[in-house]
Amino acid sequence: VHRDYGIGKYDGLKRLTLDDIESEFLCINYAKGDLLQLPITQLEKVSRYIGDSSDESLLSNLGNDQWKKICKKAKTKAQDMAAELLELYANRKLTPGKSQPINQQDYDAFCSGFQFILTRDQAKVIDQVLDDMSSSSKMDRLVCGDVGFGKTEVALRAAFSAVMNGNQVVLMVPTTLLAQQHYETFQERFTEWPINIELLSRTQSPKKREAIINDLKLGQTDIVIGTHAVLSEKISYPKLGLVIVDEEHRFGVRDKEKLKKIRYGVDYLAMTATPIPRTLNMAIGELKDISMIATPPESRLPIKTYISRWEKNLIKEAFQREINRGGQILFIHNKINDIENISEQLRNIFPDLSIEIAHGQMRERKLEQIMMRFYNNEFSVLLATTIIESGLDIPNANTIIINNANRFGLAQLHQLRGRVGRSERQSYAYLLTPPKNQISEDGLKRLEAIEAIEDLGVGFILAMHDLEIRGAGEILGDEQSGQIQKIGFTLYKDLLSEAVSSLKDYGTSDDPFLTTDINLNIPTLIPEDYMPDVHLRLIFYKRISSTDSDSQIKEIRHELMDRFGAVPEFTSNLLEVTKLKNKANSIGIKRIKLNNQYGRIYFHSSTTIESDLLIQLIKENHDKFRLYPDQSLGFKGDFLVSIEKIKEIKDLLNYLTSGQAPKSTH
Repeated sequence: VHRDYGIGKYDGLKRLTLDDIESEFLCINYAKGDLLQLPITQLEKVSRYIGDSSDESLLSNLGNDQWKKICKKAKTKAQDMAAELLELYANRKLTPGKSQPINQQDYDAFCSGFQFILTRDQAKVIDQVLDDMSSSSKMDRLVCGDVGFGKTEVALRAAFSAVMNGNQVVLMVPTTLLAQQHYETFQERFTEWPINIELLSRTQSPKKREAIINDLKLGQTDIVIGTHAVLSEKISYPKLGLVIVDEEHRFGVRDKEKLKKIRYGVDYLAMTATPIPRTLNMAIGELKDISMIATPPESRLPIKTYISRWEKNLIKEAFQREINRGGQILFIHNKINDIENISEQLRNIFPDLSIEIAHGQMRERKLEQIMMRFYNNEFSVLLATTIIESGLDIPNANTIIINNANRFGLAQLHQLRGRVGRSERQSYAYLLTPPKNQISEDGLKRLEAIEAIEDLGVGFILAMHDLEIRGAGEILGDEQSGQIQKIGFTLYKDLLSEAVSSLKDYGTSDDPFLTTDINLNIPTLIPEDYMPDVHLRLIFYKRISSTDSDSQIKEIRHELMDRFGAVPEFTSNLLEVTKLKNKANSIGIKRIKLNNQYGRIYFHSSTTIESDLLIQLIKENHDKFRLYPDQSLGFKGDFLVSIEKIKEIKDLLNYLTSGQAPKSTH
């Protein structure tokens, strides 16, 4: 994505000689065969497109202003989003919450019921949540943690704190099965405490539901767990102190509106297993409290992952290993029209095994019953579509087989694989595919990526992949997701960050996309014989252009020397010119050009340079400097070699920032 020209296809690096000076350019192909050749000194304007990269229609057209219109709309939407976040933030600070401090003695006794050692991340997040709850401001925190990384323990301790302060707790989850699982976990952990916990489910009889609703109204129930049934208008919560929601993005618009009403004035804790991009967290982190649990519990083993074609013997071996240790198996096949055929094939291989089918076209009640029976270990194999992608916690299922795995996105593969490996047993994932020559290049890359990354917590490390888009969309909503697809995640994140800063600084923020264009007519590149690998050169070019301080450039210089030997003159020029560019950018210079005899500096209207300094400079060196009607500064001299050109601009910038007179004039 080029900020000014839009979305194109990367087409490598190319060397060109202009005015006897060799330079390297990044080539980008656009719609209708248009080509942009971008000097590598301007790479800060380019970012990798993160969105639906399979959509060819996204390519921008250099011949019209469509991209400008798209960016303008995205900027408006980002500003709306920032305003909404700021309003929520302000309301949260203004709305008095219930201070819910912990009683350390009781809290320590409750925590002793946790059989494991908290991970560093878990401990940090729990401290953040308890600090929020004990303050007089209302808590509004999102906890992101990969599947099985201990978010439930955070919820348990928050709930304990609220109840011990005499308040009620609502825990809302997306599925009946998940509600059942949480209910059992809460019952087990609170067994020593005089705390009344209820499960609100539509599988209950009307009489039972009525009794629970009545107890809630009377304040006799301390914790209620359920699906969106907990939002029913029939229910009132006289002592509500904490609302916990698991995977909020999976609830509909109407439920979210009801949720807004119920959580007003009380502490709110949201939890998700979808990774939120770190960069997005940085963009909105000041306005929304986000906590990350990125380290797995010590006892968890990485999931052993294999890619294979459909082979009867392999499937037989995988099933046998799991059945022999008393475990259960998940078999994923995502085409409903032939799922019965797959079931028949599996029954032919294993005539004695009980196999059940689950998919989205079933009646919801029946689907829930099948899931519940699998959870209760009443049958061995669940053959299902991706309906089980999230929200199912079955510690006894430790083998998953994904048929036609090449058709899934990386996010889906990761989340499906996360259905197993929830206990201390070794778990296995088999990705079944057609022969390699029948798989697209992208499909193969996804499979190889998921096979290579066995580590737990990988959801947070699959950076820049489709998981992040999903995470960004879930935090920001569907409308913002559309903007992310149109302009790419990186540019959207920058627009949002700018909008947040602008609003927080009462609209005084400058445009962060303004960068200095600098051309000293000297060679600035990494020679091929110094670094032959094109991909590596591109990485270093991008890193150099993304720096914003001299210390970062110094680090890159040291790294180059360490890895490739003495830094060549042309590369040294590139590093020095980048330093000049960063300094010029910070004081509002739009453009610098210099040849062997003349130079010109153009200023932005927002420049911070004092006009008195310019007048003083021209007065003292009137034969060298002059100010043009367009408010640019011209100067002349003999600038014959690279080092002289760099020194001239460096001295001039020092003068314009500090008033320190240039050391030499030519």
